[in-house]
Amino acid sequence: MLKTIITASKITLSCILVLWAAAASAQNKIEGVRVWPSPDSTRIVFDMAEKPDYSFFMLSNPRRLVVDINNTARHSDFPNIEKKHQLVDVIRASKPKKAGSTRVVFELLKPTKPVLFALAPTGPYKDRLVIDLYDKSDSQSVEKAPKNRVLETNRDIVIAIDAGHGGEDPGSIGPSGTYEKDITLKIAKRLERLINAERGMKAHLVRSGDYFIKVNSRSAKAREGKADFLVSIHADAFTSPQPRGASVWVLSLRRANSEIGKWIEDREKHSELLGGAADVIRDTASEKYLAQTLLDMSMDHSMKTGFKIAEEAVKELSKVAKMHKRYPQAASLGVLKSPDIPSILVETGFISNPQEERLLLSAGHQEKLAQAVFKSIRSYYQQNPPDDSLFATIKAQSPTRHKISRGESLSVVASRYGVSVNALKQANKLKSDRVYIGQVLTIPST
Repeated sequence: MLKTIITASKITLSCILVLWAAAASAQNKIEGVRVWPSPDSTRIVFDMAEKPDYSFFMLSNPRRLVVDINNTARHSDFPNIEKKHQLVDVIRASKPKKAGSTRVVFELLKPTKPVLFALAPTGPYKDRLVIDLYDKSDSQSVEKAPKNRVLETNRDIVIAIDAGHGGEDPGSIGPSGTYEKDITLKIAKRLERLINAERGMKAHLVRSGDYFIKVNSRSAKAREGKADFLVSIHADAFTSPQPRGASVWVLSLRRANSEIGKWIEDREKHSELLGGAADVIRDTASEKYLAQTLLDMSMDHSMKTGFKIAEEAVKELSKVAKMHKRYPQAASLGVLKSPDIPSILVETGFISNPQEERLLLSAGHQEKLAQAVFKSIRSYYQQNPPDDSLFATIKAQSPTRHKISRGESLSVVASRYGVSVNALKQANKLKSDRVYIGQVLTIPST
């Protein structure tokens, strides 16, 4: 009897040790799973308690991606996949290859290229395992130079609209929990509607939903859409709640010298870290070649165009919002660095300021901001249309007229429209350089 009791005790102790060993080995924990669909790919994010230890392999017939996450208790709470996902059908748990680990199976709808990487804690997130799935059959998933624009007449002027942040990257977060990425997308879609309603203009949304696009890919997507101009929409933030007001930013090839400018540059780098540190390392390694490349490709035209539209945007925004700065600001921002596409970045207000956070949540204020940005872009291209555009045809058929305002001179008007003072005098049969307030001048075509 005693021998039986001792044997039973040994068995019980062995079971306890096995359970204890399994529990000890499962030190990490899957705290949640999030899925972000995009037109080009699907991103799945595993929120982890600690840095993940993982491996993966692919299977065919049927197509599957199998991911093993070591040192974790089994996890079976996976989100259902919505129909808008074109790559993933089901995410489910399977029998792990060993105790104290989790095996996750992704049932795939198409041939898919998986990219897996771990992300360290940053911003609102802890450790993460990120799985990016790319459609092998989708040529858009590979960044490449677009074909040259086919020469045509009366074409639409294409405006690319970049809603800042998205998906894994919430951007700045307001005092009441408002995400910048949600505000920027709403304003971008309002701007898209206004542009598409204008004869001779067409909008191209860089981001149409809640998903992450790395900074350097945003101008590439604008290029894919054959954009004439890129406007990036953001909501500002700072370390204290006091700053407020909208601002417009243009590219500088030097580090910003203002505190707000440095803050914006740092936020852009932080956004890249939210999406994947590998891209930041690669881009930083090639940064020394960037300035020379930009010079070789002649940024001069793009930067001048961006600055002129920025001036128009400041003027229009000041009619509907408090301005943080009443002239365009400059910073070294990746989203503005495309040498062939003029661009500006519009900070619509400080989401870190409680009063402006409420304004940015207002549909009426969002519409006013979108209207102001739209008017500034339209005004510039009405005056300076591409030769093959419908705007150019309209301008040629109906000469531009300008009404003199207080403080304007003939030379100021000539500079604004890119014509000479003599050409302006000849078109209006002026014998001197004197003009008066309210006088209407005909602007000769350039």
